[in-house]
Amino acid sequence: MKKISKFILAVTLGTFAFQANAEDFPADIKPLMQKYTCFACHKVDARLVGPAYMDVAKKKYSNAKIVELIANPKPENWPGYPPMMALKNVPKADAMKIASWINSLK
Repeated sequence: MKKISKFILAVTLGTFAFQANAEDFPADIKPLMQKYTCFACHKVDARLVGPAYMDVAKKKYSNAKIVELIANPKPENWPGYPPMMALKNVPKADAMKIASWINSLK
């Protein structure tokens, strides 16, 4: 049963990943989004698996808070969405670049 669930999840995420267009991201942010697989769950202006980055910007989190939430997501901040996995592999400098870009969407 676990193998079937993992397969369904992989297929679902793969389908969503094709919907997250790389051209939606600026050239300096795009490589980071690819490296950390952000495209799999997020788009700039539309809900995918996770919230649109424009919706994250509307929350008015500080850059430091977004960096914290990348490493230690809080599902209670986004009811109605599946919990984001913790991305502790994203270096703070890269996470700060991503956070700054997200906040530029306000």
